[in-house]
Amino acid sequence: MEDILLASTILIFSAIRLATPMIFAALGGMFSERSGVINIALEGLMLGGAFTAAVVTYELSNPYVGFLTALIAGGVLAALFAVSVIKFEADQVVAGFGINILMLGVPALLSGAIYDAAGSTEQIAKEYLLPEFFRLNVASILAFLLVPLAWYVLFKTPFGLRLRAVGENPEAADAAGVKVLRMRYVGVILSGVLAAAGGAYMAIGQSSFFTKGMSAGKGFIALAALILAKWRPFHVLVACLFFGFTEALAIQLQGAPWAKLPSGEPIPVQFIEIIPYVLTIIVLAGFIGLSRAPKALGIPYSKEK
Repeated sequence: MEDILLASTILIFSAIRLATPMIFAALGGMFSERSGVINIALEGLMLGGAFTAAVVTYELSNPYVGFLTALIAGGVLAALFAVSVIKFEADQVVAGFGINILMLGVPALLSGAIYDAAGSTEQIAKEYLLPEFFRLNVASILAFLLVPLAWYVLFKTPFGLRLRAVGENPEAADAAGVKVLRMRYVGVILSGVLAAAGGAYMAIGQSSFFTKGMSAGKGFIALAALILAKWRPFHVLVACLFFGFTEALAIQLQGAPWAKLPSGEPIPVQFIEIIPYVLTIIVLAGFIGLSRAPKALGIPYSKEK
């Protein structure tokens, strides 16, 4: 019985740790898409935040400065994305993938120039990583606290009302005096800041260095969680915890003595590792038609006076 309780406790805490970057990214995506801008760039924004956090933390030996710098970097990168899709009305999906591709290459290039290693940055000493309280990283605690805060901002403040209005009916919002383009810029930049926070946690909380492509699709899983959650903060938390649990379970299954094929051979690790990604595809295929997106999502607006 004690072994079962111990295994369950380990699984729960592992699920929370693995869900943390997705919670940050999904909440960020929520602000962007509630304003009417599709944000496929969450993956690239996470990578940008992770690289920045790892480099600054290593160089300054201060995880808090590294974390805050990552937020700034994410905001700047998101601003570039915002300018391309809001001012110049570039295709939002194409521009988002452009950011993702860019951040697959740029960190490796800079890492090679700074540390003579394109694959990863230098390892950060344990004492300079984000601290833990009650077996939870401070970033995980922050992610959980952001959920009710995001709900309050989105549904109980004038800012949230305006943000949702420009995502549903920008023409009516414009007629009511809301600065549509300005609200969309704010929503996209917020998404960059929050997604970068998730990336920073991966580099200086969950790990101790940056590696090329370390987000491993978590930005896309966060986007799937956002769709499953119908763009609502508390639903986002539940959806991300679900995906975090599946990833934690996949890790636990690797090497488990009972995880065997009917022939008695162990289940190949590759089949276990794809479980979270298969579930993501199932969610997108099964729920995308059931979730009502903001009506103006993905539609450029250029009639603001």
